Parts: sequence; C-alpha cells; structure tokens
Amino acid sequence: MKQKIEQKNLKKYIEKFINSDAPSATIGKFLLMTLALGGVAFTGALIPGLICLIEKYHQSENYTEKQIRNAIYNFKKRKLIEIIQEDNDTTKVCLTNRGMKRFKKFSIETLFIEKPKKWDHKWRVLIFDIPTKPKVYNLSREALRQKIKGLGFFQMQKSTWVYPYECEDEILFIAEAFEVQKYIEILTVEKLLHEDKLKKLFKL
Repeated sequence: MKQKIEQKNLKKYIEKFINSDAPSATIGKFLLMTLALGGVAFTGALIPGLICLIEKYHQSENYTEKQIRNAIYNFKKRKLIEIIQEDNDTTKVCLTNRGMKRFKKFSIETLFIEKPKKWDHKWRVLIFDIPTKPKVYNLSREALRQKIKGLGFFQMQKSTWVYPYECEDEILFIAEAFEVQKYIEILTVEKLLHEDKLKKLFKL
C-alpha cells in the first residue's frame, strides 16, 4: 500500500513538473524526470527512441541527438541508469537505485506549490515530530524544515507550520523522499485563532 501511495505522488509530481512553466531543465535532469515515470523500452535504436519519448512529454524542449547521447553516456558512467538489450531487438532503459536517489534530490530542489487564483479560506497545518536518533533523522528534519520554509510556510511553533493553499501531495513527496512520512501530519482547518495576522502575511 505504501509503495502505491509513493508511486502515485511520484507520478503526479513528475507530470506536474513536465507540464508546468518551470524553467527548462538540462537534458540530464529532464531525462531523470522522464525515466522516473518507469522503465521504458524501445524497438530499434536507443537514441531515436529517447528523442521520441522526450517530444511526447515536452514538445517545447529541443534537445539534440548529441546532447542525449552525452547524457546517456554520463548516466551509464555514474551508474544512474541500466540499459538492457533484449533478444527481440528491444532496448530497455531504467533508473538504478542510485539514479532514483539523484532524481529525488533534483525533484526536491525544483519542487514548487502551484497557487490557485482564489483562496478557499482553509489553512493547511503541517505538524512533525521526527526523532533525534539516529543521526539521519536529524539531517532529514533540518532538510524538511529548510524546504518548507523556502516554499513559504509560516512557522507557528517549533514543529508546526501553516500554509493557505493545497499542498498535501508536495509535502508527502518531500517526506517520502526523506523517509519521514510516518512522523508528519497535515491538517486542513477552516479557522485559526490568530488568522488575521496570517492573512496579512500571506496577502489574502
């Protein structure tokens, strides 16, 4: 069940990024995003197949064959992808565990929350209680705090943050990437005691 939830959030975020007006990514980062949707298989030559795949997802990007070939070479050298040549003239390309980790790091760096044209008059309250041990949890907690701060969340208390727009998918994506999803809770509330201050802060 957990894996299905992670895959759902992963796919939703990738498609949102690809179809957004976010700044263009390098060919390497864009290939990471595309391949993270799942392993892809091509009949015939690899490079033309990847070009068709990229055009399918993002017609505005014009990457050259040389750029794609260099990206694939670098990915193989860094062991970010695995290329399997099957017997029926089919080539399969998929991310390795290392490639998926690199993808998640890039995704967190570029993650954004799309603001609706009209506020629904509801507050999203993020609460987390992440253990201090082992040390990796300390690093994850700090990384989570820095990211939500960068996204514009307001810190109400030590581990309580508030935001006015829908953001559950994005927060779950971040939490899953840091493997701390079981230590967070997201509440949607219609009234806060000091919300007048928050409305001014968020210019609502």
